[in-house]
Amino acid sequence: MITRVKGIVRSLFIGAPGESLVKQERDFLQAEMDGFLGDRHASFERKAWGPGDKQRKGVIRRNERHWSAVSAEELAEISKEMDLSEVLSAGIIGANLCFEGVPSFSLVPRGSIFKFPSGAELLVEEYNPPCLDMGKALAAKCHTNSGRPIHDTAFAKAAQFSRGLVGVVEVPGMIKAGDDVEVIIYAPPLWVQSQENPWVTS
Repeated sequence: MITRVKGIVRSLFIGAPGESLVKQERDFLQAEMDGFLGDRHASFERKAWGPGDKQRKGVIRRNERHWSAVSAEELAEISKEMDLSEVLSAGIIGANLCFEGVPSFSLVPRGSIFKFPSGAELLVEEYNPPCLDMGKALAAKCHTNSGRPIHDTAFAKAAQFSRGLVGVVEVPGMIKAGDDVEVIIYAPPLWVQSQENPWVTS
């Protein structure tokens, strides 16, 4: 049985090459086969950044990070956990898309598809873990309700399981703020589920 979830595109962001980690809000994004037009993460390949990546630093590899996405609900929870005076936007943490209405957003599995009215489709590659550089940037620019300083590791702790997703463009097309989105949750084919799999441990 295919699980489908409906949500909406809350907001969209783009970050030009050479700009800071922050991305700027836009009314629409044009998805091409190598990523979002004009975004610094658009490319068919990228360099591995070292510890935490799949290859040693500097290795040229396939770019599985055409886009990054978060949910409004999880951003609100992260902001609350950090005691922030303002709710984080997707752009301030470098994401391209902010969705609303998709439960347990960061747990959407690899292989799931986001489908948009234009025909554009985005494919989920993996969870996007929080990094220390982003935590340091947020600590320098955000404020708490209590007035206490924000520790560099506060974001990583608050967003440990809710930082969002990264993936690639499956089908090009335009994505607009306010668009409906259909999320087709990936599940292995029934013939795979019915087999004993030595590679999966409980």
